[in-house]
Amino acid sequence: MATASVSKRRQKGGDEPGVRERILEAAFAAFMKSGFATASTLEIATRARVSKRELYALVGNKQEMLIACISERAKRFSVPADLPVLHDRETLEQVLASFGTKLVREASDPTVIAVFRLAIGEAVQAPEVARALNSMGREAARAALRKIMAEAQASGLLTGRPAELAEQFAGLLWRDLMVSLLLGVAERPTPREIAVRAGDAAAAFLQLHPLPNDAPAC
Repeated sequence: MATASVSKRRQKGGDEPGVRERILEAAFAAFMKSGFATASTLEIATRARVSKRELYALVGNKQEMLIACISERAKRFSVPADLPVLHDRETLEQVLASFGTKLVREASDPTVIAVFRLAIGEAVQAPEVARALNSMGREAARAALRKIMAEAQASGLLTGRPAELAEQFAGLLWRDLMVSLLLGVAERPTPREIAVRAGDAAAAFLQLHPLPNDAPAC
């Protein structure tokens, strides 16, 4: 009954997206300042200028706030609904370059880097942060890449397992950039640098996976 009551309150609060967004922004700020384990719901409610009752009604507990913060960002990693039909390798290269550009642009955002640092810093005291980030954030990107690879495979443009192909492309795309960003020893790449990186990764990936009839003769 209590769960049903909370659900009804949240549905009622659904017409207040501005308040909910303010709560999530306040929650994220509190997590960054105090750490997920230490941040209190009172601190978050105070930052958001709402009562604790409103906070629980519109979003939920701290873990639900964290999941909401991550899931909102994860939506940006999905494959566009209007993905071109992969009828040739040129189109595949364009799609990989386009998605790679989007992936690096979103994942290198300072807010996302801050979430990764939070997950690393809270790995012992609050492992749920890393679990949420991995299952909702990173998995969204991996699933999108697997979908592209699966469609390319179904069209006869690639051979191999989609999951392994996705991992290979991601490795070519990121190289050591993410680690450097997390350590603060590299600046976020410019839009042009991101586009060049994604284009190079797409071209290198397809060179590693030629079609049988494209392979050079021995």
